[in-house]
Amino acid sequence: MGIEKIVKLQREFFDTHATLDYRFRIEALKKLKKAIEENENKIAAALKSDLGKSGFESFMCEVGMTLSELSFMIKNLKKLMRKKRISTPIMHFPAKSYQVPSPMGVVLIMSPWNYPFMLALEPLVDAIASGNTVVLKPGSYAANTCKVIKEIISAVFEEKYVVVVEGGRETNQALLDQKFDYIFFTGSKSVGGVVLEKAAKNLTPVTLELGGKSPCIVDKTANLKLAAKRIVFGKFLNCGQTCVAPDYLLVEECVKDTLVRNIVEEIRLQFGTEPLANKDYGKIINKKHFDRLTGLIKGEKIVIGGKNDGEQRIEPTVLDGIHVGSPCMQEEIFGPILPVLTFKTLEHVENIVGLNPTPLAFYLFSTDKKIIKYLTNSIAFGGGCVNDTIVHIASSKMPFGGVGTSGMGSYHGAKGFETFSHFKSILKKSNALDLPVRYQPYSKSKEKIARKFMK
Repeated sequence: MGIEKIVKLQREFFDTHATLDYRFRIEALKKLKKAIEENENKIAAALKSDLGKSGFESFMCEVGMTLSELSFMIKNLKKLMRKKRISTPIMHFPAKSYQVPSPMGVVLIMSPWNYPFMLALEPLVDAIASGNTVVLKPGSYAANTCKVIKEIISAVFEEKYVVVVEGGRETNQALLDQKFDYIFFTGSKSVGGVVLEKAAKNLTPVTLELGGKSPCIVDKTANLKLAAKRIVFGKFLNCGQTCVAPDYLLVEECVKDTLVRNIVEEIRLQFGTEPLANKDYGKIINKKHFDRLTGLIKGEKIVIGGKNDGEQRIEPTVLDGIHVGSPCMQEEIFGPILPVLTFKTLEHVENIVGLNPTPLAFYLFSTDKKIIKYLTNSIAFGGGCVNDTIVHIASSKMPFGGVGTSGMGSYHGAKGFETFSHFKSILKKSNALDLPVRYQPYSKSKEKIARKFMK
């Protein structure tokens, strides 16, 4: 079925108002959850094939997070769908004010390849809960996972309600040429710009979840051993192919050597002395990205790692002697390479971070309350952690999203429901009493009353 016909079919189905019903939505969420649980092994096998993910990592970072979002929506949907009472100014007496959430309509979700299951299904869950029909376009590089997603969705939903469209750039172009009521995109800044430009032609609202060079700052007051453990986890998870991974390390000069030693020790503890032989260590998505990453390592001072298998696997690698002009500081790394830079003052920190403004994530390891308050307030970023990495995204109770060049809009949990909904503001006026103040002819006494109640 052609893309234009799919969108037309979904719009016709949306116009039947079937998706407005609570029972319809809750049943859809429950069926999707059951299908994911029944296909967990198949999903894990696909993720292993595409990205080399272990079974545990597949559950922790993909399936488990999706099931958590489903559980949240199933538990809270009735409350989220209720109209919300709003206080009414006395000048409108007698009246009641309220907001009613309504679905946006026909939604396009475009997801990436790095977390191909979770980043496709989590926004889908939110869109379904909000009562939309959905065209889902998964990341084509993760071909095996894309195929499994299509199998699951086709078995659970009719195409007029939720459909998976496969393909590459031509498919993306064809989709963006259609008129959608909302577009949710996760991916690179360059493609995000194209999405925004296309959406603008139809005045289509968008959420953009992009990326950027997310800094990880460590000062002399930090617990350096624990910091090393958490940095290694966050940086090398999914072989570094995480939009919120610490992109580079900015450590106070006086503790750099100690922290780097601890990081080297943690890499060996977590991945072994031969990471390329570790069956639970992932791989780069394809040769194109592999070649880009090996190019960033070339000629730099390697503290640990640097070896590769010539095709899709690169050891967890730490680079020292890095400065702001180094090749690895000119782009988002998106791989298992951690550059180390140093600072002496907070002004120095702000200057370096400011070279790549509004990162998606910001990480700070410190026990100094003044420094924590100053840096988290003064630096613009999407979200982050103090004394940890990455885990801020693993909550359905806290919104996740970017700002500035790292994106716009957010989702997860209640915020995800809001993202895919429009809240109609309604004032219901009583017929029992009709105060004459607002009607002509106007008078000084009417103006006096208006001024009293409107100030």
